[in-house]
Amino acid sequence: MRVPIRHLAGHILWSTHGGVWGVWRVTAIGGRYVPDQVREEVLGRVTSLVRSLAGTPRLFGLCAQVDPAEVAERMVAGVDLERCPGWAQTVEAGLDLLEEQEMHTRTLWLVVPLSASVGSRAAVSAMVGSVWADTQAAFGLPPTPVRRAEVDAYREQADWVAATLGSGLPLRPASPAEIVWMVQHAVHRGMDEPLLSDAETDGQYGGRMRDGVLHSPSYADLGQARLAEGGRALGTSAHQDTEEEEVSGRQGRRAAADRKPWWRAAVPSPLRRNWLQVEAEAGTGYQAHLVLAEVPPAVSEDVADLFAQLESLPFPVDFLVELEILSADRAKEQLRKKKNELVDQADQWDAKPSGMPGSLPSAAKDLGEEDARLSRSSVEVEVQPVTVLTVWDREAETCDARARTLTGLLRGADYRAVRAVGLQERLLTFGLPGTSWPPTIRREFRQVQLAEDWAMSGAVTDTAVGDQRGALIGIDLDCGTVRPVLVDVADAPQQQASASVGVIGDLGSGKSVLEKLLTISVVDRGDRAIVIDRTPVREWAAFAETAAPDTCQVIDAAAARMSIDPLRIFEGPTGAHYAMSYLALQLGIGPMTTTGAVLHRAVEEAAAAPAPSMAAVLTALAAMADSDTAGPARRDAAQTLTDLLQIVVASPLADMVFDPELPPLRLDDPGHDLVVITTAGLTLPPMEAFAQPEVLRQQPLEALIGRAVMYLIAAIARQAAFTDPTRFCQIVMDECYWLTSSAEGRALAHEITYDGRKHNAAGIFGAPDESHLHDVSGLLAYKALGRTTDPARARRGLEFLGLSPQDEDLVRLVTTGLSPVGKPGREGEMLLRFPSMQVGRIKVIVPAVARMDQIFTTPGDLPGRRVDLRKPEPATAPNPGRQA
Repeated sequence: MRVPIRHLAGHILWSTHGGVWGVWRVTAIGGRYVPDQVREEVLGRVTSLVRSLAGTPRLFGLCAQVDPAEVAERMVAGVDLERCPGWAQTVEAGLDLLEEQEMHTRTLWLVVPLSASVGSRAAVSAMVGSVWADTQAAFGLPPTPVRRAEVDAYREQADWVAATLGSGLPLRPASPAEIVWMVQHAVHRGMDEPLLSDAETDGQYGGRMRDGVLHSPSYADLGQARLAEGGRALGTSAHQDTEEEEVSGRQGRRAAADRKPWWRAAVPSPLRRNWLQVEAEAGTGYQAHLVLAEVPPAVSEDVADLFAQLESLPFPVDFLVELEILSADRAKEQLRKKKNELVDQADQWDAKPSGMPGSLPSAAKDLGEEDARLSRSSVEVEVQPVTVLTVWDREAETCDARARTLTGLLRGADYRAVRAVGLQERLLTFGLPGTSWPPTIRREFRQVQLAEDWAMSGAVTDTAVGDQRGALIGIDLDCGTVRPVLVDVADAPQQQASASVGVIGDLGSGKSVLEKLLTISVVDRGDRAIVIDRTPVREWAAFAETAAPDTCQVIDAAAARMSIDPLRIFEGPTGAHYAMSYLALQLGIGPMTTTGAVLHRAVEEAAAAPAPSMAAVLTALAAMADSDTAGPARRDAAQTLTDLLQIVVASPLADMVFDPELPPLRLDDPGHDLVVITTAGLTLPPMEAFAQPEVLRQQPLEALIGRAVMYLIAAIARQAAFTDPTRFCQIVMDECYWLTSSAEGRALAHEITYDGRKHNAAGIFGAPDESHLHDVSGLLAYKALGRTTDPARARRGLEFLGLSPQDEDLVRLVTTGLSPVGKPGREGEMLLRFPSMQVGRIKVIVPAVARMDQIFTTPGDLPGRRVDLRKPEPATAPNPGRQA
């Protein structure tokens, strides 16, 4: 196979087919789930990019093969596995899960022809070099070197092109190794291909200047492959064909005459073997190339993104689009010719008795609309794309089935794709970087669109979600093949982002499983987590004792074995601050009232005492009530506070706060990476009472004490998490309404999310409804939305993710499409938003590790149940819904 690369200087390619090309890697933008405003912005940027192009640029959308070892490397990046053996075990489980799975990642490459000044030495040199390329290759001669002046001229042209395109899409120059990888990928489809991640860090394949000329290494090994259109694998009949070919080669025409024709050899017709067999050193693969021969004349913007829809297919699909750009003037000139031809056809049909066919008025209408749109803007351009889609597999039958499936799905969306017989090899060789379609292919398969229409095809839509490294929490359900989703909340502060997480959804939608996965991943990777477990069954405590038995600490707050007295745990003003907030919440008084002032004075005196404690506050209040120097109002307020506190102190639930004999709680033990504070036994007021102060005051004493103690526990967790900024710490508060229902609790939650990044800490907030998060929701970087069957709550959840609450398709997805009740295997489906603002539909997957058995809370759930990576629904006709 002929390789089109003659020289490579950085991202500039000298082709053996003639011409010089600049290659850039394009960063996809937009997303599958974005608001209309963002979608319009993306459409405008892509349209601007197309209008900035000239000539016949090419856009490659290549599916780079992903190896499970690559995912494992991203999971262990930045982790000392010797100190974190638990994480090594989790990574191994992830490897086992991804083994033998077909995985890929979409990459975009823009290849633009460069042209030096007409008649310049650089242009003449490039033309002469390409003419002699075939002769030099035939005689084994090295390619003609390129002089420094020519390299400089084309670099200047490439810089000018990049500056022109820079306002459209984010792009960077491709490296020589990445350009070579594009060729390797094309050859190795259906085999174990070289990894793109290796090419991204490879410094080889580039030319070097010596004595004023560019010398490049040999690229001949890239073309060491045998191409056989309609070739078959070595089976019974195929092996027979191979033997016959060998005999024919030895015995000449007589042996060839004795060979049976295909219809007598009981093998499929060559017309049915419409694929390309590629045999290389790595093995044998099969490719099928389909060319778009017809596109619908008009299509809705919601379903026009053909290329973005390819990601939902259960197999990878490469696309190559060669765009011939015509200026508005040239396009209008061609339109005039088409109109004249249409008038001639109309005159001819008028002379026939049958009259004019209905297609002519429709064609005239389309030409008139295009002419009007071209006349509205002088910067509009006409695009004549030639689009090739490629599927592949290790087996010829599977490759053929994929091609038929893709053809059928495209037909259902009014696209006609042709798998041209006899063109498979040419579509591969002319589909490499540095080539251009022959005029015959371009004339037969080109379409005609305006720049804005083609921009809606979704060629640069970013469908990937997840962090670059971190914990494997699930797979991307919007991708037809298996695409791992990684999350690294501990790295978010280093990326100038918040690491706080919000998870909302119905009961049983998988909130706690996701929270536990994120928490144990933080602990296993060497950081800390503090969990406030208020569930009656102590589910977090059970999970911690099995998932991290050697590094967990479980504290039963209701048992009153340790003191959470803020004046004993914290020093100086910090202890006084939390003591005052706790007492104001417990007693239901305002800090800026007479009673609040008296309480503040008592707290200050207790904090300044030699042995500060909450019991000392009670002593100070009693002294103020009996003081002769205090005014009557102050004495009455002190007496009232004393009486109220005596009621609280009399309850055993308050011993953990007011008993000075209990040892104070310490959360800074370096040997305890996972601390769980259980509060089973502490009752809380009903959720409805928090919105009505009068109803709240009528709640039982146990509920009021539980509410205030829960706040104090959260404050202690916050202070412990903020103590050591060199080590990330996560605070987990599931069903967080108990914290956010009070002004003091909301202030504390706001402080955790607002100041957490600066202290290398964050919070996880779980709730069934977005309204329970209050203003904290706007400060969360990671947001997850599980199944929410109530439409009103579902709309609030979509708004929580930054999506349109008026989008009925999204509302239907959240209410009925995520983890439907009664459908086994659909558990753990969620919409997840990342700090990058990308939203994806994922399936949470628990690694098959024995110590994770207690992560589930469903009654009767069996530990270690089998993980199913199959997608919830089969592929259907392309219908992307809301993408950009």
